[in-house]
Amino acid sequence: EKFLLIGVRFVREEQQLSLNRNQLKYLVIVAMVIDHIAAAFLSNDSAITVIMRMIGRLTAPTMAFFIVEGYFHTKNKKKYALRLFIFSLISWLPYSYFEYGKATFHFSVIFTLFLGLMIVWLLDSKINSGYKIFGIVLILFFSFLADWMIFVPLWCISFLALERNKKAIGYGLYLATAILYSYLVIKSSPAWTGIWAIGVFFVFPMLKLFYHGESGSKKAFHKWFFYAFYPVHLLLLLGVKCVIDL
Repeated sequence: EKFLLIGVRFVREEQQLSLNRNQLKYLVIVAMVIDHIAAAFLSNDSAITVIMRMIGRLTAPTMAFFIVEGYFHTKNKKKYALRLFIFSLISWLPYSYFEYGKATFHFSVIFTLFLGLMIVWLLDSKINSGYKIFGIVLILFFSFLADWMIFVPLWCISFLALERNKKAIGYGLYLATAILYSYLVIKSSPAWTGIWAIGVFFVFPMLKLFYHGESGSKKAFHKWFFYAFYPVHLLLLLGVKCVIDL
């Protein structure tokens, strides 16, 4: 009876921890806002900045995971890709001014997610393997024009491999990409401050702990909120920054 009670308590705790797709997306966009606040307003070498930016590393890999899920669940792949592309253009100037203080030819992570979707679509197609390799190389080349560069597309490939139950490839590629990302950030950062990059290693534990495949509400509000929030929150942070700098 004691073991039965422990089992019931464990199941209840698991149910309490479970988040659906929408809830997890809201969680990681809050993590993104925390990261952007630190990047915009706090000193790079403070401990709180490192913690806040580490939290922010959860967002892009998790969104790469949902790109793969979205690919297999969407009713219209063309419209899905078009929405991502349009909002990558909408986010271009807000991202450029937030990140660089001027218009640039560098795009936001939404464009990188769009490229990740293109890679997933390409790999899932039945075209010749040679064309697939050429397409992947071309897409990865264009990813250098955007935030998170090759990392998000490579994580999309890793999540696609896991979707196809190729666990060795999926976990191996994710970890290799995470190691490369962390190494490059830490190497290019002064002293210990780049250690926030290791936040990408907490994505799998978070998904394992909180996400069990439930979609949540399918109301249109959620879909459009996730697209519109990115450029809107950057504009709001830019506005606050301008007021502070007056």
